Amino acid sequence: MNDTIRLLRAHRSIRKYKDDVVSDEHLQAIALAAQAAPTSSNIQAYSVVAVRDAKRRRVLAGLAGNQKHIEESPLFFVWLADLNKIRAAIQLHEETELQQNTELFLLATIDATLAAQNAVIAAESLGYGTVYIGGIRNNPQAVSELLELPPLVYPVFGLCVGVPDQEPDIRPRLPLRAFLHEETYHHDRVVGAIEEYDETTRTYYATRRGGGKGGEVETKWSREMVRRFDGGRLRGHMRNFLQDRGFDLS
Repeated sequence: MNDTIRLLRAHRSIRKYKDDVVSDEHLQAIALAAQAAPTSSNIQAYSVVAVRDAKRRRVLAGLAGNQKHIEESPLFFVWLADLNKIRAAIQLHEETELQQNTELFLLATIDATLAAQNAVIAAESLGYGTVYIGGIRNNPQAVSELLELPPLVYPVFGLCVGVPDQEPDIRPRLPLRAFLHEETYHHDRVVGAIEEYDETTRTYYATRRGGGKGGEVETKWSREMVRRFDGGRLRGHMRNFLQDRGFDLS
């Protein structure tokens, strides 16, 4: 196993940070690594807002469900799917509107995600800890107003970055056979792998370091999925929000 793979497999979500700032040099290095991510046809339909201001991070923490680690991390990224820049590029040459569809929306979202993951790897290689914040989509309109986002730009997720002040255990993943399929998808392997993983996660949640679910011996992955998808936690407001931002999802 080489150093890169070792770094990737050692990933943990970090929610407690020391007061150390992220230097300008490191911020630029992380951003440049993010820009080096693959992008469909070199369209680069993504952007990021780096938030260091304590007051703005406090507001974002509240909008994302009162997640204190946003406020406490010295650097918070908000990753954006950005079709505004594509429309601006087109209008340099033609008096025409950007032609959209669902594929273009997906392209921008995927581009932003690939760039963000490059940023995570770069940040962790520099000794920082990170955690993604999907809760940034809890109140996407307020986030957009706070960050002064133009039409055709939406916040995909946030990312906390800082020097770790905790040592949580690495969260186990599903058995490889539930993830890696060769040639065709093998559904017959999935249920058995989930049952095995339930036992693994039951032990993990009961004994892990770093807080969360210690002692809840009956917590397991499949039960967590029931809780996650109980009908009231799927951010049903996103479609109308995206359409109001100018995205065509047809």
